[in-house]
Amino acid sequence: MPDATPDATLDAGDAMDAASVPASPGAGDTGAAAPDALPPSGATDAAAPDVAMQGDASVPTQAELDYAAIYGQAPYDPVADPTLPEPAQLPVSYDPWEGWNRRVHRFNNAVDRSIAKPLAKFYVRVVPRPVRLGVGNFFSNLGQPVSALNALLQGRPGHAGQSLGRFLVNATIGIGGLFDPATRMRIPNRSEDFGQTLGVWGWKNSRYVELPLFGPRTLRDTFGLLGDAPLSPIRQVEDDRARYFLQGLQLVDLRTQLFAVDAMREGAADEYALVRDAWMQRRNYLIQSDRRSEQSEDLPDYLLEDEANPTVPVDVMPIVPLSPTP
Repeated sequence: MPDATPDATLDAGDAMDAASVPASPGAGDTGAAAPDALPPSGATDAAAPDVAMQGDASVPTQAELDYAAIYGQAPYDPVADPTLPEPAQLPVSYDPWEGWNRRVHRFNNAVDRSIAKPLAKFYVRVVPRPVRLGVGNFFSNLGQPVSALNALLQGRPGHAGQSLGRFLVNATIGIGGLFDPATRMRIPNRSEDFGQTLGVWGWKNSRYVELPLFGPRTLRDTFGLLGDAPLSPIRQVEDDRARYFLQGLQLVDLRTQLFAVDAMREGAADEYALVRDAWMQRRNYLIQSDRRSEQSEDLPDYLLEDEANPTVPVDVMPIVPLSPTP
């Protein structure tokens, strides 16, 4: 009996030493070492919200959840905020003939790069700026009688009187339109054509079409050319050489006005779509303003100013058989 206690103590120590020896990596003991490689469960649970917050910024914070629990309101969602205005809707151009129009647009660009643009650059380099301003004033003033008649057809006699008055002032005091005293007298420069008149009369939506050599139009505006052609002052010139010279000079002057937008067009991802959408947007604004009593002052300047958006006028279109002639 006295020797039982040391033996028992020794056996207990051997058992503790055996328990402290790591298990060998045998096939049967593989699963026993797995728990030692896992991180503490508390650390994993604590890291999970941080990972979720980093991965998804839309997950509400704990402060937002506490606020919602106290005041009974859902966390703020900026995407579904009902107080925000509706997203802006870009206007869609009606262009069912896009395939044909793009081919014509490539042709027009080729003609512009090889002929029109070099001539315009030469014109700017050779002709002094005061002379170029006089040429631009002259051709702008020639369009005022047609603008006056179309304003009258649209039911706006006040605008018709302004266009006619502008023409008379510049033709007399402005020495045949070379100078522009009407602007200093604050007489507005109205620009109306028969295409806009057809829009006021009810032809609201019209498909886009690009004409060879004459650029952007709509089908409505193409028919409008037939109404403006008989009233074109330049087309009344009987001498062919004089008429061709005036038409060519007007085209070159028109091309110089497009220098300001050349860089924007060259840097566009889709230059055709840029020209089409900008032109259609401006035409629609002009017709909508014609249907109202006054033009909206909220429009951007590039939609209000005719000088920044020149269009090949009917004056430069050649006289061919079956075309309207005086």
